[in-house]
Amino acid sequence: MIYSCASDIGKVRKNNEDYCKGEIIDTDFGSIGIFALADGMGGHKKGEVASELAVENIISFLKENLLQSHNIKIDYVDDIIKQAYNSVNSIIYEKSKNDIDCEGMGTTLTTAILYKDNLYVANVGDSRCYLLDKNGFAKITIDHSIVEELVRAKVITEEEAKNHPRRNHITRAMGTDEMVIVDIFKHKIERGDKILLASDGLTGFVEYENIKEIIMEKEPVVDLTKKLINKANEIAGKDNISVILIEDK
Repeated sequence: MIYSCASDIGKVRKNNEDYCKGEIIDTDFGSIGIFALADGMGGHKKGEVASELAVENIISFLKENLLQSHNIKIDYVDDIIKQAYNSVNSIIYEKSKNDIDCEGMGTTLTTAILYKDNLYVANVGDSRCYLLDKNGFAKITIDHSIVEELVRAKVITEEEAKNHPRRNHITRAMGTDEMVIVDIFKHKIERGDKILLASDGLTGFVEYENIKEIIMEKEPVVDLTKKLINKANEIAGKDNISVILIEDK
């Protein structure tokens, strides 16, 4: 697998509260990829601290607990992901309680694990994961947001959600409460499939079809990552923009 990870401050914000990172670990049992992206909560103190804590600690926890005794514990991946999210949530929560400068901080956190033909995705908040495969281009994750709940309840349409006054209000975040509930999704993947993790600086401004068109281009993932960020800045640039694009090779 190959990947590209990039984050951009955008054209308006003074700080970049997004953070993303990926690692590919080679083992005797094959390569495993661990990728994470977080969007620090806007309007709160130290969102950039929360997002960095989330990504660095989730990757560290998964590396330590998925890879043990020269073996990959993929059969226990669900439990390990839940443990990882609870551990990271506690780290951010304690930091916000014990450091007055970080009071009230929180973050989204979306994680992808790739191993052989398996894709595992976990999320809290509204940072998304998409999959491009033989069946098309589809969103894997479900946003934890006010507008997502309204759309799923058929109170508003997806088109109305784009301009809804509460479109940036999330209903679940890392570090804002003592406990956190994480959603986990599993998919089979094949060679040539692409996985996109993105913050709402991209998905909140660039249309689904535009994202799909760029992802489908036959160019290196690093170039496609730049194109996605450039498109978001071209259309708006009102928020930080972070993307991780992975191609299964």
